[in-house]
Amino acid sequence: MTAKKCEAEIKNKQIYNVDNSCKDTNTFILSDYEKVKAICNGHGSPHKNTCLTESKAKFSIVKCELKNNGGRKPNCQYKGKLLTNRIVVVQCGGLPVHFEKDIL
Repeated sequence: MTAKKCEAEIKNKQIYNVDNSCKDTNTFILSDYEKVKAICNGHGSPHKNTCLTESKAKFSIVKCELKNNGGRKPNCQYKGKLLTNRIVVVQCGGLPVHFEKDIL
């Protein structure tokens, strides 16, 4: 996954809102599955006073942001940005089930 592959990856993985509109933002964590899974299994810590978990490790991520507001499947156009050395904040359900945000 690279910043230039946002549109192709989102289309390939069928990442849309439930009404088939384009998601405003989608973020991909650039790491192997085991390292991401570990955030919820002892390699993360509580994020402030929430039910979220923040990673102890730093990750590189690709943040894909929608360019064409109001777009609908399959015509979603995204601009990708590579961000490095980020703490990621996720919601855990045994595994990370939702990416909430990143922290520099």
